Order: sequence, then C-alpha cells, then structure tokens
Amino acid sequence: MTTNDILQVAIYLVVLLLLVKPVGQYMALVFADTPNRVNRLGAGVERLMYRASGIRAEDDMGWRRYAMTMLLFNIAGLLVVYLLQRVQQWLPLNPQHFTAITPDSAMNTAISFASNTNWQAYSGENAMSYLTQMLGLAVQNFLSAATGIAVLIAVIRGFTRKSSLSIGNFWVDMTRSVLYILLPFSLVMALLLVSQGVVQNFKAYVDVPLTQHIVQVEQVKDAQGNVLKDAAGHDVTKESPVDTQSLPMGPAASQIAIKQLGTNGGGFFGANSAHPYENPTPLANFIEMLAIFLIPGGLCITFGSMVGDRRQGWAILATMLLIFVPLAIGVVAAEQAGNPALHGLAVDQQATALQPGGNMEGKETRFGIAASGLFTAITTAASCGAVNNAHDSLTPLGGLVPMWLMQLGEVIFGGVGSGLYGMLAFAVVAVFIAGLMVGRTPEYLGKKIEAYEMKMASLAVLLPCALVVICTAIAVMAPAGVAGVSNPGAHGFSEVLYAVSSASNNNGSAFGGLSTNTPFWNVLLGVCMFFARFPLAIAMLAMAGSLAAKRHVPPSAGTLPTHTPLFVTLLACVVIVVGALTFLPALALGPIAEYLMSGH
Repeated sequence: MTTNDILQVAIYLVVLLLLVKPVGQYMALVFADTPNRVNRLGAGVERLMYRASGIRAEDDMGWRRYAMTMLLFNIAGLLVVYLLQRVQQWLPLNPQHFTAITPDSAMNTAISFASNTNWQAYSGENAMSYLTQMLGLAVQNFLSAATGIAVLIAVIRGFTRKSSLSIGNFWVDMTRSVLYILLPFSLVMALLLVSQGVVQNFKAYVDVPLTQHIVQVEQVKDAQGNVLKDAAGHDVTKESPVDTQSLPMGPAASQIAIKQLGTNGGGFFGANSAHPYENPTPLANFIEMLAIFLIPGGLCITFGSMVGDRRQGWAILATMLLIFVPLAIGVVAAEQAGNPALHGLAVDQQATALQPGGNMEGKETRFGIAASGLFTAITTAASCGAVNNAHDSLTPLGGLVPMWLMQLGEVIFGGVGSGLYGMLAFAVVAVFIAGLMVGRTPEYLGKKIEAYEMKMASLAVLLPCALVVICTAIAVMAPAGVAGVSNPGAHGFSEVLYAVSSASNNNGSAFGGLSTNTPFWNVLLGVCMFFARFPLAIAMLAMAGSLAAKRHVPPSAGTLPTHTPLFVTLLACVVIVVGALTFLPALALGPIAEYLMSGH
C-alpha cells in the first residue's frame, strides 16, 4: 500500500468514529419512551399523522402483531412499486416515454426495493420514469430502511423490558425513523451532493455535440431482428458516425442521499456511484462513503444507551471494526499490488509520481485505487450495494473480500437496523457457546438465553447461508442459469456466487459479467431477497418477544462480561468461523482458484 492509501483509510475511520457517538445518542433520544428535547420537536407532526391515519400511538404490540404489521406494510409497498413499473407509460413525469417494465423484472425490482436490497437488473436512465424513481423506488428507500431500524428498536426493547408482553408500536417506530432520522439527514446529504454537481431536475435528456467524432460498428439485422451473415459466416456489420451524446437528467440527488444513508444502494443511473452525475468529485465520494456507515455505526451507540450500558454498544462497534479494518486494508492492498496475470509480462504496476500503479482496470481515475477499494469494502460490509468501480475487474483476492464480507451475514455494520440485529443474533450464539464452556445457563444483558432464543438466533444466522449455498447450486446446474454467465471457469463461478450472495444477504451490489435480466435470474434472486429479509426479521422479533417476557437476572460472579476485549474477540471469532466454515469450499472454486491459476 502507498502512503496515500494508508492516509485515505485512516482519515475515513477517524472521521467516522468522531461522528458515530453524537449521531447514536441523538437516535437514542428519538426512540426514548419518555418525552425529551428531541422527540418533542416533532410531537405535533406525529400526532397529526397518527390522527389522520387512525393510528393509536399509545398501543403497545406483542411480537406477533408487530411482525404481522411489519410484513403486511412491506408487502403493500412491494405491490405499489410493482404496479407503478407496469403502468408507468401512462403516468406523468416520463419525458423519455419509457414503456412498461416486464413482469419478471418488475417483480424482481419491487422485492429488491421493499427488502432494502436494491439489486438492479435494469439501467435506471434507460428504463425508469422520473415518477417511478421518486414515488416507487425513493419512497421504498425510506420505508425499507425505516423498517430495519424499527425492528432493531423492538429487539432492543426485548432486552430492556422486564416481564412485558409487548415490544413497542411498529407505526410509531416507523414514523420516528423517517421523521427524525432519515428525512433530515437525507435533506442535508442531498444539499451537499448538489453542491458537488449531482443533478436534481425534471428536464428531458439533453443531446450535446461530441468534441471528438467517433465511429460505431453495428451488426446488420433483417426484418425479424436476426443478424445477417456473409458468405464466410461472419456477422455483417456497418459503420455509423456518432456526433452527439445524450446526457441523462432527473431528480438524482434526493434519491442518492437516501440510497447511501439508508444502505439501499440502488443507483439512479445504471453505473451507480461510478456515474459522474451521481458521484462527481472525490469529496462527494468521501461523503457517500461516510453516509453508508453513519447510521449503522451510530445505532451501536444507540443500542448501548438504550440498554443502559454504553460499553455494550462500544463492544459491538469494536467487533465490527475488528473484522472490517483488516478486510478493507486487504482489498486496497490487493488492488495496489496490481493484476497478478500481468506480473510475468514486464508491465510496470508500481505507483510513482506519474502513475497510480496497481490494478486500475474498472476504476474511475477520479477516485483511484484507495477510494475505490475502500468504497468496495464499505458497501459490501454495510449491505449498501452502491458501487463506484467494476467489482468484476477486481483482482482475485480483491474480489474475494467483498464477497466474503457479504457472506458473513451483513453484520459488519450491515444494513441500517438489520446489521445490528443480525450481530445481536451472533452475540446470543457467542454467549451460549461461552455458557457451555463453563457449564452455566448463558445470560446476555440480564436475560437468560434458553432454547427458544437459541433457535431464533440460529435461524437468523443460518437462513442467509442456506439461501446462498442452495441457490448457487441451482444456478450452476440449471441451463437458464448458466446461460447468463459470460466468462468461463473460476471467474464465471465467482460471478454466480457473488450475485446469489448479494441477493441472499440484501446487499444489492453486482460483480458484473452476468446477464441477470432474464425470467430465471429475476425469479431466483427475487426469492433470495424476500426470504433473506422478512423471515429473518420475524425470527428476531420472536426472540425479542420471548426476552421481553423474562425477568431481569442480576449479574453474578459467574456472569460473562459482554463489554470486555475477551467478549469482542469471542464474538468476532464466532462471526468469522461461521462464515468460513460455510463458504470456504465455494470460495475455493471461485476467487481462490482464480488466484492460484494466475501464476501463484
């Protein structure tokens, strides 16, 4: 790694750690059960919204009612996004006159945005009207993120309440997540992005003359759309001069703000954060990276504040950093080391004053290797899925890191809310293992962990793993799945494994090189996204309901402290061991095999 690489990673971590504490304490006040200076600010707006929608905010829900309300609300949002895509050709704010999205693609996109995955089999500027982007996708960016936060707050109440049959009110948690956190943060973020050059308008696309004329070679097709062949069997082609380029417009900044803050990741444009209208400057890139970890990191502090012991929140945050930092440095170092396939060709890949060195394939020259590698690690650790470089062009080891970060269950920061409640499931498993070692009934935050809690935590930990393994096997055995692979061998397998890992962990980023806008892939990945999101959330709510009903157990001499470096190490080991045991064979067939075949 160069000095520049080290400085960029260090500055990012320092700024992040300076911000998470005030943000986390602010969010703890938002969800406090008693009125305070923060939630009194919007109390009038809250009451108006509850009265208009017939919600009784004072009603506390049991876990079953909370889970059912959450599920039905998100299914309703899913249906709205699906219908918007199917009828967008008849609706306003469609200056490019885009037609309806196909049924399988619309289904995939609707599940994707309702589940906070934002996997995109389409290219936004070539398929979605402004109304679909704003009323369907952007709204779901807020609601799916707020759902994750609401479920997390309910899980925290499971630890804090004593002998209670309720875990809160879903509507109140949702409203406060949007009103006090996501909306104001997004407004500030959107203004910052506009100041850097991100577009925000309702104009039709603009055709501009090119300063350098180019010639495009096209295949000649007959009336039925078949490519014509010459006498030698080669495709018939023709050359067409290109003098203009169409520049896409649209209300991008407002959607990109919540895309990053809500760890949604779906780009307004197909190139996502590699597009100059989504991420125009290095400062914009730094702001976007910071926004991805801001709320997930802050929620760790919120957790500590709400359970009455801030050390618990710092311990969870330390565990996340203990895994994230080495892997982030790993992907930057792998890319800075250069492409191993070129090592024997006397290609100069050393960084100098005249060139960045390393593997620049697939990377924006505006950002370089450090900002691209760090963005890659952040977006796959945090279940965001936004990308500022082509992951398909990463070196074998550089590609292994983001793949494995997703396969760890998206608990290293993870999605807003969902990452932390996933990590709490691992914490329950860790204290259970520690309890077995000393022969005591395990406790966590004053609650005994018994068979029911372990079943729910195990379900939350193992469900995404099972989806990845099973659906990858289906994809590589089905002819329709293999038909989408454009690269043979280990790299092609990596493309399949990455896509299924991304969908099954609600990440949404794509490795590239895989044609997934087909009925087979749209259905397969849609199933992965749905079952990776909602059954897991329901399992955690069931665990919260069980914990809330229990009495508090005072700590004793035999209680395992869960705020110490020992517990941080134990928790990190549990996360890593589960991920390694589950995915090492699959990774050996993909990036590890590719690395070994590249001359090592």
